[in-house]
Amino acid sequence: MTAVPGRRSSTFTRLLRHGFTDPAAAERLLDLPVLAPVRDDSVLLDALGAAADPDLALRSLVRLVEAQDPDEPRVLLDTLVTAKPLRDRLLGVLGASEALGDHLVRHPGDWRVLATYESTDLHPGVADFERCLADADDPVSLRIGYRRCLLSIAARDVCGTTGVAQTAAELADLATATLRAALAIAEAAAPEDAASCRLAVIALGKCGGHELNYVSDVDVIFVGEPAIGVDENLAVQAATRLASHLMRVCSETTVEGTIWPVDANLRPEGRNGPLVRTLSSHLAYYQRWAKTWEFQALLKARPVAGDPVLGDEYIAAVSPLVWQAAERENFVADVQKMRRRVIDNIPAAEVERELKLGPGGLRDVEFAVQLLQLVHGRGDPTLHSGSTLEALGALAEGGYVGRVDAAQLDDAYRFLRAMEHRIQLYRLRRTHLVPEGDADLRRLGRSLGLRTDPIAELNRSWRRHASVVRRLHEKLFYRPLLDAVAQLSPVEARLSTKAARERLEALGYADPSAALRHLEALASGVSRKAAIQRTLLPVLLGWFADSADPDAGLLGFRKVSDALGKTPWYLRLLRDEGAAAENLARVLSAGRLAPDLLLRAPEAVAILGDPDGLKPRRRDHLEPEVLAAVGRAANAEDAVAVARGVRRRELFRTAAADLIGSYGTEESPAESDPGALVDRVGLALTDLNAATIAGALRAAVGAHWGDVLPTRFAVIGVGRFGGRELAYGSDADVLFVHEPRPGEDEQEAARAANTVVTEMRRLLQLPTADPPLLIDADLRPEGKSGPMVRTLASYEAYYRRWSLVWESQALLRAEPMAGDPDLGARFIDLIDPLRYPVEGLGEDAVREIRRLKARMESERLPRGADPTLHTKLGRGGLSDVEWTVQLIQMQHAWSEPGLRTTRTRPALRAAHQAGLIGAEDAQTLDEAWVLATRVRNGVMLVRGRAGDTFPSDGRELAALGRYLGYDPGHVGDMLDDYRRTTRRARGVMETLFYGA
Repeated sequence: MTAVPGRRSSTFTRLLRHGFTDPAAAERLLDLPVLAPVRDDSVLLDALGAAADPDLALRSLVRLVEAQDPDEPRVLLDTLVTAKPLRDRLLGVLGASEALGDHLVRHPGDWRVLATYESTDLHPGVADFERCLADADDPVSLRIGYRRCLLSIAARDVCGTTGVAQTAAELADLATATLRAALAIAEAAAPEDAASCRLAVIALGKCGGHELNYVSDVDVIFVGEPAIGVDENLAVQAATRLASHLMRVCSETTVEGTIWPVDANLRPEGRNGPLVRTLSSHLAYYQRWAKTWEFQALLKARPVAGDPVLGDEYIAAVSPLVWQAAERENFVADVQKMRRRVIDNIPAAEVERELKLGPGGLRDVEFAVQLLQLVHGRGDPTLHSGSTLEALGALAEGGYVGRVDAAQLDDAYRFLRAMEHRIQLYRLRRTHLVPEGDADLRRLGRSLGLRTDPIAELNRSWRRHASVVRRLHEKLFYRPLLDAVAQLSPVEARLSTKAARERLEALGYADPSAALRHLEALASGVSRKAAIQRTLLPVLLGWFADSADPDAGLLGFRKVSDALGKTPWYLRLLRDEGAAAENLARVLSAGRLAPDLLLRAPEAVAILGDPDGLKPRRRDHLEPEVLAAVGRAANAEDAVAVARGVRRRELFRTAAADLIGSYGTEESPAESDPGALVDRVGLALTDLNAATIAGALRAAVGAHWGDVLPTRFAVIGVGRFGGRELAYGSDADVLFVHEPRPGEDEQEAARAANTVVTEMRRLLQLPTADPPLLIDADLRPEGKSGPMVRTLASYEAYYRRWSLVWESQALLRAEPMAGDPDLGARFIDLIDPLRYPVEGLGEDAVREIRRLKARMESERLPRGADPTLHTKLGRGGLSDVEWTVQLIQMQHAWSEPGLRTTRTRPALRAAHQAGLIGAEDAQTLDEAWVLATRVRNGVMLVRGRAGDTFPSDGRELAALGRYLGYDPGHVGDMLDDYRRTTRRARGVMETLFYGA
């Protein structure tokens, strides 16, 4: 075979054509003396080329021949070239599994198990595997026997003799035989223990479902009972020793490696519970303490080893509990929790390579099938199967899922499982990650029959099947509901009304009958609109079910669809703009405020489909729009109606952005910084209210005086309005200031200013479909007893002579919001010495502020309110944080310019930067203030009306929890976290404010 220097040999070319990636190395291996008898055999070369990795197959073959006893190489090679079954099987395994190649090198005679080819060899069962393991009497010999059996399974798999489901079933049968052999070893080592108890091994998970991987934990539960005449405690102890020994036999690493871990953590109480329980102890736990996921795990339970009668008794006892799980009180919350993907625990770099847990992965299919089994299996025993594929077929046969959807999902699941099998087979390691290297991807693709361009074909096929799973995962739940109400196909089996109600109940719908009516109204008929709805609704229903109030989401969607259904762009927007439908679902099912705003003007749904639609519009954009609209209006009422309409639109934009940012979407995760959400909402609400007030001011002036008022006029924002920290339910706290124009009568100017104020307040509170904007001027000099509007000179005289310390404190948040900018700026110049007094506050002023705060705490908290949960006046709430920050401002802002801000959080940061407050204390106060503000915002979003305390209604409380980032069922954690955060803030406040 020696080639002419500088020229490639014909063998080199043939090797390249047969799929070898390193033909030169392969040529050297073929020239070795051990392969001399077969080096020119074209049949052998063809068979190597058919392997997943021809280079690996040849290297492993050389190692295997070299490992043979002196007389055996010729026998192996002769059989290899004359017996096609051995050739295909052996080279197929050697080209797909480096680990099994290593096993054959260690045990060179095991190649003979691949040489036989009989009909009984095609479909071995547990009994066949037990015979293969019969001689195993210690962990090492058990591992050797196990690998020998694994060789035959892998050979049938890679040669295509068995499909993925049959391979998984054979692996489960081999695991069953192995567990029995391991138990026999344990019993032989402790015959007294074996005689004193009855022990049954129950398989769960993929082993229980007859769908095991090549390398997977084998999930089990142990049930023990005493032998006749034996004390129960002693018997359970003996059974525990046997079970522990069985686990070690399978799991421990020996000179022959390990088999697989035996995992008993799915037992009652998990790893904290006893390893072995009696049957009655199992039942007592499941009846009283078990969670929904534990019944989901039991769905695949089957006895595999030990006492068969006890195993059957266990299955008979727990099966009714499994199929009643959907009736449990907490089933819906548990389902919502389980349905949320667990990809957060996967390193970001691995998410896209995860076959099992990633989006469109195996878990999506398995969970969907299991959930549908739990919901409908209580009334249909045909669904009682532990196998995912068998259960999927039964669901399709019974009309619980669409036949086409089931077929596509079946195909995708088989492909993904085949990928998983081949990935694990290579080195017999437990992994669900698709490899990254080209060599690994090439071998994987070729092992699946993709030969033209293995890497590109593999990636295309994998992404296509994962996409099918992602697309069908949700539709699997909801499309049959639409088929049940639309009744378009008279042939295919469909859900009964009762089954449809059961499914909706299981997915969180409190009124499934009403939900079905909504679905019927939306999806029935043969119109194009109904057809599009049938495409959209399966996905929308899933998003609704992922919220705290699915019923409200579906009802809102029906109302919006009724209002916009005849417009050509609405359904097209939801169908074609990827984010629009999910954004709409989140907004409609998260509470009352946003849907109410949307339903008053449904065309605002277009905001949800615009990539920039959720970005807040700043005041410098809003005010010109409002003023231009006011200028075009026929009268003041029409003018302010337009301004309030803009406010409603922007209020919806702000609320929608807040909800979507808090919940996150499939394409965009939830905002990780709650402070950023609070700041965006506060700034947006301040800007839109300021623009609305500017429009009302222009309308009021225009209605009576045309373009010029006889006095300059400005609106000064105070409180949260001036601090640009408005919540959804906040009033607009203001001061009104005017200054007569030169030559104008002062009394006439005062009457004009008062008329403007009265007219503005009237216009902004007119009963319309838009939410009113309440103006509160109670922080003015002399409070409710003082004049509504004063001249700048009058303010100056009052503050110089009569101003109290609380008024100076209120002025800390004063900022011009509308009207004459020069007058507003001069007002700020007037009050700066009051709110930022030179040398800070005197001791008397500090004592007065502390006295006022203590009086507020004792008198203003509503009767019956829980002081640990009141966001404004409660312990560590908004008042505690704000008064602390404001006291620091009044004492130090004269010398620290950074403290001269109307906003709480920037002032807190400036105090820390100036060394006036420690980093930890500043963070504690900031976290409490942000959390309390978010709770207030959340209450308004959920209930549609303002509130300073947590809702008492369970569903509203759950919706608030979801808004704050808590998973379903964690309301208690939310309340505990709030109390803990505010308790720490109160401790900081007492030190900094009261000097405690």
